[in-house]
Amino acid sequence: MPFIRHLLSLSLGAALLQVPLLHAEELPLAIKNIEAKGAKIVGSFDAPDGLKGYAAQYQNRGMALYLTPDGKHVLLGNLYDADGKDLSAEPLQKLVYAPMAKAVWAKMEKSNWIADGKADAPRVVYLFSDPNCPYCNMFWEQARPWVNAGKVQLRHIMVGIIREDSPGKSAALLAAKDPQKALQDHEKAGKGSSLKPLDKIPAEVQAKLDANMALMDELELSATPAIFYMDDQGELQQQQGAPAPGKLVKILGPR
Repeated sequence: MPFIRHLLSLSLGAALLQVPLLHAEELPLAIKNIEAKGAKIVGSFDAPDGLKGYAAQYQNRGMALYLTPDGKHVLLGNLYDADGKDLSAEPLQKLVYAPMAKAVWAKMEKSNWIADGKADAPRVVYLFSDPNCPYCNMFWEQARPWVNAGKVQLRHIMVGIIREDSPGKSAALLAAKDPQKALQDHEKAGKGSSLKPLDKIPAEVQAKLDANMALMDELELSATPAIFYMDDQGELQQQQGAPAPGKLVKILGPR
């Protein structure tokens, strides 16, 4: 299941749900009444046998509505054809899931990350990373062939959740003269890292950490590394923890 579909089944922050309403046409009264109950109608689509489909969000969940030909009744749920094909999947992907994925990706782009790899790498992978996280370090090691070959740029969204000194260490990386080199030195050293936490975190660095933590909370993440990538179909996916070797190609692409 694409990550964004899983996201919609969770209690996601309201900021991620502000998808513009697509009222290109006046909504029928029956659909307006559903909207009045709190649903957000984000678009309409064609459906068989005289039905009219509408994509909506309600209580942070994506759903398909079907207006009957008489315009007086609304059916809720996925619609399947005689072959068992889900006719609701494609419209919901286009009207709900894809815009949501775009919004999440944009938030990560604007977060406070440290680059690991070439800026012109054809693939970008984000991960929420804690300096004391052994599995973050494991993934850093796993990704070396792709990063060193210029195929992938990892973007470490620094947070501090594992140990008491984690925020100070993340702050030290973000405040370094060369954050990319500081991160590389830290990860390369592994358990032997000499990274010291900042005793006093500057306000501007603290603001960056707070923003990263707020985004992590918004996405309802509780552990690191939380890895985000676009799959071959262009859908947002998540990997929690260092991936098994067999999954690296899915995340990082061909070697």
